[in-house]
Amino acid sequence: MSFLRRRSATPTGPDFDVLAMDPGDWPGDLGAGLLPAPDGSCQGVFLRYDLFGGRGPAMIIGNLPEGSQARELAEGQVPFEVAQLLAALGNEEPVTVVGTEDMPVMHEDNLLVVRRIKCSESRISCTQFDRSDGVLVTIASWDRPITDELYQLLKPLPAEMFQQV
Repeated sequence: MSFLRRRSATPTGPDFDVLAMDPGDWPGDLGAGLLPAPDGSCQGVFLRYDLFGGRGPAMIIGNLPEGSQARELAEGQVPFEVAQLLAALGNEEPVTVVGTEDMPVMHEDNLLVVRRIKCSESRISCTQFDRSDGVLVTIASWDRPITDELYQLLKPLPAEMFQQV
């Protein structure tokens, strides 16, 4: 798949393509964050989409490469992106993973195996899938279901978005 590729030139940010929705395709605000390791390497990127006019995020999409500490979860612990979504919303109630389900989803001409993660907070929708380059993509949404149509909007974002000026 063309969107599952490593870049040859390393930008200041991540050394992998960030799979997300183009900000021009989203009617709200977009924020991006890098997860730095102590050695300065990039441990992942998350993008926060705000559809609610400044009242909080509607969705967070994370891209975590192999070896990222944010991928290491204890039994029942929610993914990093879910924790970020809850923190951004000011929700301090404990939330855990109560189950997972793998399901096939078509993206263009390719098949993705998507893991749906059920959380104890029913207003959270969360899915994950692995890219062919080992990056784990996690989508966490608040009070909106994640439908198969969302995957059709995913594409790599340009490296310029993550370069420091």
